[in-house]
Amino acid sequence: MLNYKEYLRYNQNMKINEVYTTEIEKITNLGYGLTKIDGFVVFVENSCPGDKVKIKITKVNKNFANAQILEIIEASQHRIKPFCPLQKVCGACQLQFIDYTYQLEIKKQIVEETIKTIAGLDIEIKNTIPSPQNRNYRHKIQYPISQTKNSKRILAGYYKPATHEIVNIKYCPIQPEICDKIIEFIRTKALDFKISGFNEKKHSGDLRHVVLRCSKLNGKILVVLVVNATKTFDKLNNFAKCIFNEFEDIAGICINYNPKRTNVILGKKTECLYGQNYIEEKLLDKTFKIGANTFFQINPESAENIFQYVKDFIKKTYTKPLILDAYAGISTFGICVCNEAQHVVTVEENSESTENAKETLKINKIKNVEIHNSDAAEFFKKEKRIFDISIIDPPRKGCTQESLNEVLRLTKGHIIYVSCNPATLARDLKYLTEIKGCRVESIQPFDMFCHTYHVENVAIIKV
Repeated sequence: MLNYKEYLRYNQNMKINEVYTTEIEKITNLGYGLTKIDGFVVFVENSCPGDKVKIKITKVNKNFANAQILEIIEASQHRIKPFCPLQKVCGACQLQFIDYTYQLEIKKQIVEETIKTIAGLDIEIKNTIPSPQNRNYRHKIQYPISQTKNSKRILAGYYKPATHEIVNIKYCPIQPEICDKIIEFIRTKALDFKISGFNEKKHSGDLRHVVLRCSKLNGKILVVLVVNATKTFDKLNNFAKCIFNEFEDIAGICINYNPKRTNVILGKKTECLYGQNYIEEKLLDKTFKIGANTFFQINPESAENIFQYVKDFIKKTYTKPLILDAYAGISTFGICVCNEAQHVVTVEENSESTENAKETLKINKIKNVEIHNSDAAEFFKKEKRIFDISIIDPPRKGCTQESLNEVLRLTKGHIIYVSCNPATLARDLKYLTEIKGCRVESIQPFDMFCHTYHVENVAIIKV
């Protein structure tokens, strides 16, 4: 092992395009293979632990380098042939060349290492619960749209890794087959209606994104066309009508207006042109109403595993508790566990989500769930009730310390922290344990995002 001065000296000597032979040690939390060249960290794309490889350095930074594989000298026992021919160029399924069982182990290791390194917690991480389906599992599709300069061909697909260059995808094995057919129809028919693809650099063109939400319950699909406009226009209206009439599985066609220079996919205004502006989905024994601009898990079957896990913990630990469900979306957690609760209070800032949640209460004849349309942090400050359990499912950035303090003030029993980002989860657990004296009882990973490095976690915290 190099000392620090030697380490920096080696870094300075490492050059782009240099070639090395090495062995991959592990997968990082961003999906890259990690190796060390004389102690210096090198991240290698599309590599698997146990691979013996010849690599070429592509980038050198102060503390690490990036490399690509020139040759696999000896493949890892866990390396398999990807089931999608676009795996290397599409940024959606980074780990598809690794057998699924080992993917689950890798995700457990990522969580374990992140929690230990950032939070300083030496806690046993449970085995990752697999997705019931690891193909055709994705029930929300968001494709950016562009157009070729010369042929004017419409492109739709995921971005190449670390770029905004679209991989034109005609078949994707992780989503329902009908979605491929709808996307292909949109791609080929757009030109007939003189609908242009979006040019990100010039901020020109009509169609920015296509978003599909597919129901596992009945196969119905909500199509959302995201356009670079503030209102509908004749050719767009005619295009939407054509799509709606072509597929009997389409529940409705919505137009989302997003004329801003932003990376945010959906604008604030959505209009339904044909059919209905929602689909229905069933989780556990509850039927949910899902709109165009509402948050809902992309993998409903894996989500069911999570909701059942939380429900089982509540049933085992409490008798008719008072429950807070914060960052609630369409109140999926609160509604799924309401049979075990005396009363549930849910909080969500997206108004469309809360309206969908209220409709869900009516559909399921639920009387003990109270829904609030509010920023979570503002709600926490005003709320006076003390809850037995607080379920929090914040965005990837996690919670602020102020919000965590307020949740602690409102909770006398357990916090159930649901997170899709091990790093921000670890940061928040560090604060809760070291500063606030809480105790982490368990962390359970779930494979919500198959063949990617992403992992969903449920942490049970005693306050």
